[in-house]
Amino acid sequence: MSPTAYRHLFVPATDPAAPPLLLLHGTGGDEHDLVPLAQELSPGSALLAPRGDVSENGALRFFRRLAEGVFDLEDVRRRTNALADFLAAATEHYDIDAPRLLAMGFSNGANIAATLLQLRPESLAGAMLLRPMVVFDQPAASGSLTGRRVLIASGAQDPIVPGDHPPRLAALLRAGGANVTLHVHPAGHGLTPADFETASRWLAPSAPAGDG
Repeated sequence: MSPTAYRHLFVPATDPAAPPLLLLHGTGGDEHDLVPLAQELSPGSALLAPRGDVSENGALRFFRRLAEGVFDLEDVRRRTNALADFLAAATEHYDIDAPRLLAMGFSNGANIAATLLQLRPESLAGAMLLRPMVVFDQPAASGSLTGRRVLIASGAQDPIVPGDHPPRLAALLRAGGANVTLHVHPAGHGLTPADFETASRWLAPSAPAGDG
């Protein structure tokens, strides 16, 4: 698949030691939304930010849903594979260090990052999942996520994500061998300074592997 398959933004690295980041926006966002946060959290990282290609009443997303929290799983699978194919082409085209690529996704972007880990684990070295929910209720294949680190940052008062979803998602990813850190903040669906602090600590080279 061509790297032009998705409208996207690419920012070259200025620090080769910083991990490249895949930025995946939430519903109604675009490829610019997470750039300031990424540049604050990981200065010098190469940034690849595709724009979701599904319109829900004008709001851009990465896959279809039938209602709040009800997903078109066939569409999710197809678009997850399409995004993985785009990443393979884009990392080669832009000379991105693909084995170090970390996703940072918010809401719908976090959801497709999670389905990438479940369905196309070779696409990512790990992920920061900000306000994700369970989309595919199936464990990652045994051993498919060994060596990959995942942060799940959730809000205890989130009106969109059911409270049992973050620990369930953590379990599904741990089944594949991922080292998952789960943080639940006293917050809603929107991000808070506590999320930024948690992500910054998780990104630090000496960060712990997970919370078991």
